[in-house]
Amino acid sequence: MAVSVNGRTIQTDVEGYLCNPEDWDEDVARAIADRQGIELDEERWALVRFFREYYEDHNGVHPSMHRLLRWREQQDGRPFEDEKIYRDHLYELFPRGPIQTLTRLAGLPAPVEEVEE
Repeated sequence: MAVSVNGRTIQTDVEGYLCNPEDWDEDVARAIADRQGIELDEERWALVRFFREYYEDHNGVHPSMHRLLRWREQQDGRPFEDEKIYRDHLYELFPRGPIQTLTRLAGLPAPVEEVEE
């Protein structure tokens, strides 16, 4: 599979992950989002950026749902009263699975380890 971006053809695997993560830029993320019917608003962009930073800062380890929830608590400056509410919100933003979708949008390789959705 492939996605066309600004006259370039970017190769993806059958699951939609970039074959070459170095091909990633924000235009590629937009093209992947368009293909999945996702609007990259400010909140979604913040999540994509978190995924990229976390992966880089943790030597190629993908963030888990637990780590994503902890990061969001830090952004809000307070603990969640009910994690399930925010988890449900993430599924509203990314109905096909927040972790897998964010991994694709961030241009990261498919997780080898089991990542909690």
